[in-house]
Amino acid sequence: MARVPYLRREDADESRKPLYDRLEAERKVPTANIFLALANAPDQLDAFLTYANALRAAGLSPELRELAILTVGHVTRSAYEVAHHQSHGLKAGLSEEQLAAVADFESADVFDETQKAVMRLARESTLQVDVSEETWRAAADRLTEIQMVELALSIAWYNSGVRLMGMLDIDLESGYPNPFAHS
Repeated sequence: MARVPYLRREDADESRKPLYDRLEAERKVPTANIFLALANAPDQLDAFLTYANALRAAGLSPELRELAILTVGHVTRSAYEVAHHQSHGLKAGLSEEQLAAVADFESADVFDETQKAVMRLARESTLQVDVSEETWRAAADRLTEIQMVELALSIAWYNSGVRLMGMLDIDLESGYPNPFAHS
């Protein structure tokens, strides 16, 4: 049970209706629980959406971004993050086989070296904050500087997201299976 109420459109006063219009235009309908919880701080939610949209519009390939996000989700065992981003991964071009292998990407033969380098960077940054020069170089040798900054921003952003989800105890919506239910 979430630690703050999920504020739905019908719960909001008239001045907040444009925020719900934005959520419905830019995100999945029905509105995800994370956004309904963040609606308790509407100005911050509005800025949160703007920043998230900027990351999605970046030049880093959606496939690599989703692999980084899914790696963050698996490393932190954030069922909410993984469940929501599996569909994003499919839209970005990842296969079902790749989605199933994210947790054990090092031994999986479904990822190329660029993908594994990105996932190593996401894992190391998530677990240790600082990353080794070797881990950085492995990704930086394959991506441009701007892509590396976009990747760093995405990894950091989704690390903050999983922490918000955990701290606020966001419930996974019924339409999403818990990816860790059997592990």
